[in-house]
Amino acid sequence: MSSGSNPAKPKLACEIASDRVLAGRLADNGDTVEMCAAQQLAPGIVVADLVENNLRQRSTVRAAIESALGSVAGRSRDVIAVVPDAAVRVVLLDFDTLPSDGEEAEGVVRFRLKKSLPFDVDKAKVSYHIQKSKDGVRVVAAVAMASVIEDYETAFRDAGFNPGVVLPSMLAALGAAEGQRPTLVVKVDARTTSIAILSDDQLQLFRTLENARGVSITGEQLAEEVYPSVVFFQDTYHLNIERIYVAGLSEAGGAAPALQAQTGAEVQELVAASQLGMSSGTAVPRWRMAGVAGALLS
Repeated sequence: MSSGSNPAKPKLACEIASDRVLAGRLADNGDTVEMCAAQQLAPGIVVADLVENNLRQRSTVRAAIESALGSVAGRSRDVIAVVPDAAVRVVLLDFDTLPSDGEEAEGVVRFRLKKSLPFDVDKAKVSYHIQKSKDGVRVVAAVAMASVIEDYETAFRDAGFNPGVVLPSMLAALGAAEGQRPTLVVKVDARTTSIAILSDDQLQLFRTLENARGVSITGEQLAEEVYPSVVFFQDTYHLNIERIYVAGLSEAGGAAPALQAQTGAEVQELVAASQLGMSSGTAVPRWRMAGVAGALLS
């Protein structure tokens, strides 16, 4: 996972989704995504999966990356690569303590991940972030088959770019969210619905669910999918959700009544209009840009 405090963080981000490639460039002031671009992909070109290689037509994906990033990159070549949530498993792990040595700590994290993965953890790439609390240590671990991630990285390199950071879409999108008070973030894409709950600027819950309805899911259906996670959070932490961010729906307001009725919280789009500057000449809907914008603005 990327660190927002890294001074060498790329000013470009590009998301490969199941149906399109999206790209953006961060303005010099660091407050807005000043240019955006997108290239649509036909069904079946990218099939997000934890085990199988995802890029079924890599040359087509490479061309889409070249086109989307080429229109916003300028001379920059370093990029944050954002990949589908269905290609990465994100797990929250609680420990009493972790070794101070990074290599030893990763070994402990990998050992705990073994039973929760449908593939050999020894063949996986693992990245993790430590959240300290009064009760111990919580690790946010992102794990994916090395071959799956390398397939995405190769597509970027073939297009002439350096994917120095790779993030799953929802973790990237969280960079655009305020998480001090109890906050639910819901991100919908063509295959999954990802749910995260933040509180005290820490990730308290993360789930990725299969979504057969895609972006046509109704507000009532979305509220029904989200409800078990909300109840779990409330029962575990004895807190109520105070704000909800929605991404990936063309009319986030359409989901607002059902989500608001369920939680009593205010509902808004994750990416604000003020965070995007459309100087690229290509109209990219901001509800599509959560992964790119969050990766750059975090």
